[in-house]
Amino acid sequence: MPTRPAPTERQKRLGAELRKMRLAAGRTTEYAAGLLGLDRTKVSNMESGIRATSPERIRILASNYDCADKAYVDALVAMADVRKRGWWEQFRGSLPQGLLDVAELEWFAPRLRSYQTVHIPGLLQLGEYARAIFAAALPPLPKSEVELRVVQRMRRQQVLDNDQPVEYVAYVHEWALRMQFGGRRATREQLLHVCEASERENVELRVLPVEAGAFPGAGHAVLYAEGAVPQLDTVHLDSAHGGEFTHSEAQLAKYRAHMDWWHAHTLSPKDSRDLIQTIVRQL
Repeated sequence: MPTRPAPTERQKRLGAELRKMRLAAGRTTEYAAGLLGLDRTKVSNMESGIRATSPERIRILASNYDCADKAYVDALVAMADVRKRGWWEQFRGSLPQGLLDVAELEWFAPRLRSYQTVHIPGLLQLGEYARAIFAAALPPLPKSEVELRVVQRMRRQQVLDNDQPVEYVAYVHEWALRMQFGGRRATREQLLHVCEASERENVELRVLPVEAGAFPGAGHAVLYAEGAVPQLDTVHLDSAHGGEFTHSEAQLAKYRAHMDWWHAHTLSPKDSRDLIQTIVRQL
């Protein structure tokens, strides 16, 4: 199989899991290479995501690594068995790879949770609101790239209403609702859209009121994407210097605790909608 010049986060994750499985079994790359009839370099490339692998090879490795977790192995096989390009690939070369990796992460996740402290979650944004966010970037983005980012962000939202819509829980700080990206009218339309979206069966929106005081993870927007099995969960941290993906056991446990804290301290979905409606009337 040919090598990839720039593997996606999902491809790198599959390779990392194969490496983790091999190390847990106490096996060397030479051992894996012998099983697959490859040289050691190709196995190393496979474990870094640079080289693709097949479902059959994954099952051979798992069997010889004595991995008895069938659900986990099946999930890895599914990650390798991708037979068509995702819609986000049409933006490759035009937008930063991190934006495409987020879209890919959301597409394959059965459940998403996020918390936002500054703006409305991307999966619930309207075009005008998203445009105002991208237009405020420093250094300034060319207008053409701003528009391309808006289009890509709108396309991401199809995960909420496709044939198998993702389950999405969004935690939003009250101040994020009061930030007027795009002005009063755009903010008002955005908040009404959020209320409408939160009525969907697969979308739950909860607001953290300012009275709640301090909260964990201040200053970061966090997306927690569940995998087919818990070992394949992934966290995406968004910041001014770009996004970061993490999936170590310690980090996953940390951000699961963050999400549990937000769930315990935010308003119910109904009370959240009531608060949003109050803010709309104040605009």
